[in-house]
Amino acid sequence: MKNNIFKMALILFATHCVSSQKVKSSDALQQKWWKEAVVYQVYPRSFKDSDGDGVGDIKGIISKLDYIKSLGIDAVWLNPIYSSPNDDNGYDISNYREIMKDFGTMQDFDLLLQEMHKCGIKLIMDLVVNHSSDEHEWFKQSRSSRDNPYRNYYHWWPAEKGKPPYRWSFFDVNSDAWKYDAQTNSYYLHYFSQKQPDLNWENPKVRHEVYDIMRFWLDKGIDGFRMDAFQFASKDTTWPELPKGYEKNIIKYYGVGPHLHEYLQEMNKEVFSKYDIMTVAEGAGSSPEDAMLFVDPDRKELNMAYHFESVDIGKHLKDFGLVKYKAIFSRYDQEFKDKGWLAIFLANHDQPRMVSKFGNDTPKYRAISSKMLSTFIMTMRGTPYYYYGDELGMDNIRFNSIEDYKDLDTRNRYIGLKNKGGDLQAFLEQQKQTSRENGRTPFQWDTTQNAGFTTGTPWLKVNPNYQTINAEAQEKDPNSTLNYFKKLVKLRKQEPAFVYGTYTLLDKENPNVYAYTRELNGKKLLVLLNFSDKEATYNTGFLTLKSKIILGNYQDLINTKTNMLRPYEAKIIELK
Repeated sequence: MKNNIFKMALILFATHCVSSQKVKSSDALQQKWWKEAVVYQVYPRSFKDSDGDGVGDIKGIISKLDYIKSLGIDAVWLNPIYSSPNDDNGYDISNYREIMKDFGTMQDFDLLLQEMHKCGIKLIMDLVVNHSSDEHEWFKQSRSSRDNPYRNYYHWWPAEKGKPPYRWSFFDVNSDAWKYDAQTNSYYLHYFSQKQPDLNWENPKVRHEVYDIMRFWLDKGIDGFRMDAFQFASKDTTWPELPKGYEKNIIKYYGVGPHLHEYLQEMNKEVFSKYDIMTVAEGAGSSPEDAMLFVDPDRKELNMAYHFESVDIGKHLKDFGLVKYKAIFSRYDQEFKDKGWLAIFLANHDQPRMVSKFGNDTPKYRAISSKMLSTFIMTMRGTPYYYYGDELGMDNIRFNSIEDYKDLDTRNRYIGLKNKGGDLQAFLEQQKQTSRENGRTPFQWDTTQNAGFTTGTPWLKVNPNYQTINAEAQEKDPNSTLNYFKKLVKLRKQEPAFVYGTYTLLDKENPNVYAYTRELNGKKLLVLLNFSDKEATYNTGFLTLKSKIILGNYQDLINTKTNMLRPYEAKIIELK
């Protein structure tokens, strides 16, 4: 008897030790505000214009804070509002400590931050420090002479050394990232527009200039940074020849240079560690393992990974395939199940509209598929990033003429193709689906002129469907995509399993249905999503007689005993 009791005690002790060790080694359950937040991205140029000049501004955002608060979101990611000549819609910064005149003044910004915090909303700033504008004082000084103190703030190649090693430019008509500058008979590097010269992060003076800029904004009280294109900040300055096929994996061959993690660790030590903030860099590596290097708590770099693999799938999800798509999220979740943290998103300012790429924007299915996609974003593990207007089911505008586009990416590619005698009509047809300007049209507030966005001429055309798709109408409709989104946000906040719970993929090979569970402390929630425009069945082996539907995107909920989902149907089910 004593031996049996002794054996039982050893078993209990061993079990306790294993359990304790698992919890201790896991970062996944450690509560942080940025894990629990729902982030709403605001593209300020297109959100709300307060003065009739056709450009959205800070006062416009302030006037709509009640709307933002009504969504239930916790933080706003604000695209750049710094001084800029606006070559790339504010991503070319000429002064990091001033506000672009189009958007207002620093006093307007201070008021915005104050009012947001009163509403319980945090503010995340977009920081662009891979490059500056060529109109920034640093670059003006740098290009003035080879011996100027600011010369080494940028990457220069003296012409007498011959043509610099080829580097591809994202926005240049000729796809050459080295621009000749006659003033000093040298070339400067620009991975993006020729008006966006790349900063030389190998120079410690540049790094500490950036840290001072960060402190300037953090001391004002902002709550974090989303760092644009930072995966390209570190360059291999031996300039090796790019291998064949590098275009298919730009980040692997073009970004994440030899010192990038050193810079992030230095940045964390100098700045991030001194504030309770959210930090995320765009394009964290080319694999889940690479992404983890950015957010492993022991490495002291960033606290959230924002990767592109889930949106870089081509023109439309149906062409890519749902089985492969499920595999992407499942691979990342497996890597991040014990430590680190992910961002979950389907749209942003560099993507077409969510419902046009991942759902179905025909009149028959636009609303229901939009609700299904929102269900996905709000029930996955990771911090959800939700793009302005997606809560209404805003879709692609699909411009017919190059004259309608303002985006230098589309316009420069068109010019480059024209110079080569390419098929311009085919390009414009492709842009109707893929152009990032599809996601930048003005917010559709109501049925008045210009959708209530401006009393003037909007900087970018308003989607003509604003007469039927707008916030005012949807606020009055209890079954609208807007009100469904609000229900999802509320449910996510009520169910910790959607934030901290484990993710388990079910029915893995189903080509139409994405099914998974989220489980925490004995509570298991099943999410069923039909990504197709036809009825789809799924494996019912994981359902029980006591299953209960919590939320669905169809008004008439079919009980859990059926294994059929209607087109683009979403169900959230509690398994008891």
